[in-house]
Amino acid sequence: MHRRRLLAAAAILPAASVRAQPAWPNQPIRLIVPFAAGGPTDIPARLFAEEVSKLLPQRVVVENRTGAGVVVGTEAVATAPKDGHTLLYSTIAHSVLRPLFPRLAFDPVADFQPVALLGVIPMILLVNNDLPAKTMQEAVALFRNKPGEYDYGSSGVGGAVHLATELLLKRAGDLKVNHIPYRGSAAGMPDLLSGRLAMFMDVAAGGLTFAKRGDARAIGISSAERLPQAPDIPTFAEGGVANAESYTWHMVFAPAGTPAPVVEQINAAFNKAAAQASVQQRLTDLTMLVRHDSTPETSKRWLTDEITKWEAIIRDAGIKVE
Repeated sequence: MHRRRLLAAAAILPAASVRAQPAWPNQPIRLIVPFAAGGPTDIPARLFAEEVSKLLPQRVVVENRTGAGVVVGTEAVATAPKDGHTLLYSTIAHSVLRPLFPRLAFDPVADFQPVALLGVIPMILLVNNDLPAKTMQEAVALFRNKPGEYDYGSSGVGGAVHLATELLLKRAGDLKVNHIPYRGSAAGMPDLLSGRLAMFMDVAAGGLTFAKRGDARAIGISSAERLPQAPDIPTFAEGGVANAESYTWHMVFAPAGTPAPVVEQINAAFNKAAAQASVQQRLTDLTMLVRHDSTPETSKRWLTDEITKWEAIIRDAGIKVE
């Protein structure tokens, strides 16, 4: 009799424990995007917010919080309630916060729970049409033979384009090409087209536009495999530069300490949205390689690997945000 009572109690406890968990979501979910509205990060974030809202009893509302790079918006999530109703939608920028902003009021690792890696976007290396190099091998040889004589542009110090270019230069043999930062790719591209810059790395969607029009020459792509939208552009590895794979990526984070069952529900909702054919098509048009099977654990491993890779590049290249 005593044994039966113990077994009955054991069977009831898990159910009681589940009932004790607060329902999620029980209010609108704020998706903080630490980038400007209408930009290349905001557009996919709003798509996901729209689709995830259809799957939940509460809406997901995008809130753009810019300032000090991504610091202001990221800090807002770090200090938010740990209940799954305030989330962060960020990019590779999250992985370089520690070395670029050493006096942060939060810890980009300890204060956040990676929830879902939603997709990665490769970058395309463009050179101006007058550069006497038509392939990656020729460009590497040119820069090696004339160190410091050529310039490359980026969309800003410490951004994905800057970091990817520095990684490429290092893997190609510590090539010396001068960095000229701009306030966004759109500001720097005219200098590439006019010949002021030798090369410019750009996210795939932007780079393809210039390459297809013939305004600049695309000589490599940073992904492990060729992009379906541009099968003629070889990967960096095919061009003779190994271990230079790089992406900007999109990930959802929750404040650290958010209950694991809630984190799992958020992950499931975003993965389900990412798996929809209509969502995949719209993101493919933006040259995103969509992920719809990530877990909090695989997302954390991805972030850890990215932090290790980019902190080393920042240290070796002496990159600092003024």
